[in-house]
Amino acid sequence: MSEAPDNPAGQRFTGVIPLDLVAREGGLSVMQGMLEGRLPGAAMARTLNFRLTRVEEGLIVFSGIPTTDHLNPLGTIHGGWAATIMDSALACAVMTTLAPGEGYTTVEFKLNLTRPMLPGMEEVACEGRVVHRGRTIATSEAFLRDASGKLLAHGTETCAIFPIEKLTR
Repeated sequence: MSEAPDNPAGQRFTGVIPLDLVAREGGLSVMQGMLEGRLPGAAMARTLNFRLTRVEEGLIVFSGIPTTDHLNPLGTIHGGWAATIMDSALACAVMTTLAPGEGYTTVEFKLNLTRPMLPGMEEVACEGRVVHRGRTIATSEAFLRDASGKLLAHGTETCAIFPIEKLTR
């Protein structure tokens, strides 16, 4: 198991990981590199104020604090904030299972918002786990909880797995 270092500043390093590196290292190594600050994280996570905090094969945790920058017009945290942290956990859990040479993409995801998120909340955590990993399809589930463990949202995702050469930039 890898957990976030005491200095999360390295996790604020964002950018695009070269596909040839992903092809050589495989998903688990890449996700561990992101956690360690050796590889860049997604700029979207910086924008939405969440970060990678745990990496294991088949398991990912992102933690973050929604702010007033993430409010909808009614004064609650926009559902897109929850959807983004959940999609990140759901997809990255699948990524940890990728062998060198494999790529993936999200085919479908669904989430249920179970209670409103409000400004001033403490840190929330989203844990994503692989439910099934086949040769070409993987499914995952995630749970977003507040600091006291109350469920804020839950969801599932389906990812397609294929040779990484099919991803082009």
